[in-house]
Amino acid sequence: MANLSNENPLEKRMTQQILRIDASMRKNGSYSRPLSERLITQLKRQTPSEVKVRDLADGIPFINEAWIEANFTDVTTRTAEQRSILSCSDALVSEIKSADTLVIGLPIYNFNVPAAFKAWIDQVVRAKLTFRYGDDGPEGLLENKKAYVILSSGGTQLGSDLDFVSAYIHHVLGFVGIKDVTIIDSSGIGQDEEKVIANSHAIIDEI
Repeated sequence: MANLSNENPLEKRMTQQILRIDASMRKNGSYSRPLSERLITQLKRQTPSEVKVRDLADGIPFINEAWIEANFTDVTTRTAEQRSILSCSDALVSEIKSADTLVIGLPIYNFNVPAAFKAWIDQVVRAKLTFRYGDDGPEGLLENKKAYVILSSGGTQLGSDLDFVSAYIHHVLGFVGIKDVTIIDSSGIGQDEEKVIANSHAIIDEI
């Protein structure tokens, strides 16, 4: 039977799947959000892309004792309640597995990542799903993915003694197998906003 669809199968296979994660709790006045938008526009110029947005400001559950018990119960014996408890985490894991590229807009709050972003990390870093333990230790299962992380801050300078975030991001993403990580430095906005934003734009426009 002839394929009557106007869709080109080759073009469909070449479509890039982008997962955008907004970790700023500000929907208005955020610095990382417009930079993420600019970056995605740049990526779309290079490759046809579909974008899935996960806005952490809309809320994300923290793990608790019931979650931990459900997670460590064998998948074949989980109760309906336990499957429900893990449903959000399962959806978040599915999103990241389906993505070719991650664009993470990440402000620094009080020298660390926002609590909602840490909650997201706790939901997606799961043994047997995004990493596993082998003979040589932990092995990330989310391979062949690219991550761009836009790190914005008011005063904390990346690379300084007060930067506890950039190394953490490289480590936790690498732990689940995402080792191709580019950090876009948008730190120190409070000291020279115009210069920092201009530099961030220049970096993004060269990607």
